[in-house]
Amino acid sequence: MAKAPITGRSKTRLTPRLSPELAAELSGAFIRDAVALAAAATPATAPSTVTSVVAISPPEATAAFDELVAGVGQIAQIGDDLGQRLNHVMSTALDQGFEQVVAINADGPTLPAQFIADAFDRLDEADTDVVLGPTEDGGYYLIGWKQPHSRIVTDVEMSTPSVLADTLATAAELNLRVSLLEPWYDVDEPADLDRLIDDIAAGIPCGEHTLAFLRQAGLLPA
Repeated sequence: MAKAPITGRSKTRLTPRLSPELAAELSGAFIRDAVALAAAATPATAPSTVTSVVAISPPEATAAFDELVAGVGQIAQIGDDLGQRLNHVMSTALDQGFEQVVAINADGPTLPAQFIADAFDRLDEADTDVVLGPTEDGGYYLIGWKQPHSRIVTDVEMSTPSVLADTLATAAELNLRVSLLEPWYDVDEPADLDRLIDDIAAGIPCGEHTLAFLRQAGLLPA
């Protein structure tokens, strides 16, 4: 799930720590790394059948994404809010013939690819209807299902500290069986950026495009 990196409209919570131009450039690096991350995920049960697609916002930004992640398929994000857009993207993927769909955000350049692989493996289990990857701020970095469960995204107010809890409550109302992955974090605020830099310094792997940006911006030693 990716928004076109536009100066003044991308990763605005990272300003003024970063200039609007640098925040947009970092957003583009995150998107490139998210696509590479998805492509690197190899589920144990079906190692050769995962297809990476970028869900773009706004829908008319096809040319920008053609340049940003050339050769990667696109699905337009359509809807008035994030829940509606998630539902449209995930339902469209199933309508196109995919047996499972997993959506990730584009804000976690250190997210292990194994987490995405685990999501598909969980969905192969008969007692799992939905898989979620919790974030430490109360949301989730990943959601997956094998048939549409629209209400768990459309009936939940997104971008609040209770997104995960509200999603789980809605799933319980619908008698859906949810499998939770390991928690991770998004890079949304300056403190998250500091944590990212510290994690990289501690040896945690990070996407190559984000690394290149941080070095070029002088935030990491060359």
